[in-house]
Amino acid sequence: MIKGLGCDVCAISRMQKALEDSRFTDRFFTEYERGYIGARKNAAQTAAGIFAAKEAFVKALGTGFGPLGTRDIGIRHNEKGAPYYETTEKMLSAMAEAGAVRALLSVSHDGDTAMAVCILDDGA
Repeated sequence: MIKGLGCDVCAISRMQKALEDSRFTDRFFTEYERGYIGARKNAAQTAAGIFAAKEAFVKALGTGFGPLGTRDIGIRHNEKGAPYYETTEKMLSAMAEAGAVRALLSVSHDGDTAMAVCILDDGA
């Protein structure tokens, strides 16, 4: 059963400007994410998708970033490049409070926009 649904969009051009500031990247992205973004041909597009995924997660929780920081929510990619949530202790705790055991993620890009959708479910 679905316990939460969140969606977010992020302008890739805005992310391009933000990536010029290392304080921004250090504050908003995990070490893995910074490495993944830096290795991509279109770093701003990748970063915008990751950022939107983090926002979508807290929207699905219905909490915003209050209880979780942006680096508490990890985004990884499987061998085919599909993104997924890396569940940290803080994420698992927040999900448990919402009655969820799994977080599903989809990210898409078009033009100057990256979009992410998060579904939290109880595994049933």
